[in-house]
Amino acid sequence: MAPSRRKSQPALTRAFFARDALSVARDLIGVVLLVDGVGGMIVEAEAYDPTDPASHSYEGRRTPRNESMFGPAGQSYVYRSYGVHWCLNFVCGGGGAALIRALEPIAGVEAMQRRRGPVKANQLCAGPGRLTQALAITGALDGKPLDKPPFLLKARTGRAEIVVGPRIGITRAIEMPWRFGMAGSRFVSRRFALKID
Repeated sequence: MAPSRRKSQPALTRAFFARDALSVARDLIGVVLLVDGVGGMIVEAEAYDPTDPASHSYEGRRTPRNESMFGPAGQSYVYRSYGVHWCLNFVCGGGGAALIRALEPIAGVEAMQRRRGPVKANQLCAGPGRLTQALAITGALDGKPLDKPPFLLKARTGRAEIVVGPRIGITRAIEMPWRFGMAGSRFVSRRFALKID
């Protein structure tokens, strides 16, 4: 069941992110993400932590690219994937992060369509690169606090039925079921097997 959007949704604080990446990524499903007023409900996210060989913070390896992952929880980590697409992550406690993989568009859909071109609504933000293009996210937002403009994150209301599965687009630790999605959503980047969390 999708969270209700009718009730008032309080903004998330940094305390929400000061937990392990698995808990944060799971709890992000149903949260509303807006960037300069444009965005929607998070329907897919992946967890990465420093014990995970697929994580940029694995074994505490710091580089200029991943420096934001070692900053305070509740800030953004934006990097370019394979030199092509920007990816948006939320920094969690202990050097972990949650990759935002897909949104159900709610606000500023016309702006998203201008940025993405003539695509179906369920493809506007289905995948990390499409999402950042639709929301005009670039490396300029790396390291920015998530509780201040241009970001606004609104807590979900009600319970979300969450499905889990392996992460996408990685070559290490591919067996870990650290991808979370909104059950039944047509806005996810790739369908899930029917494993309910």
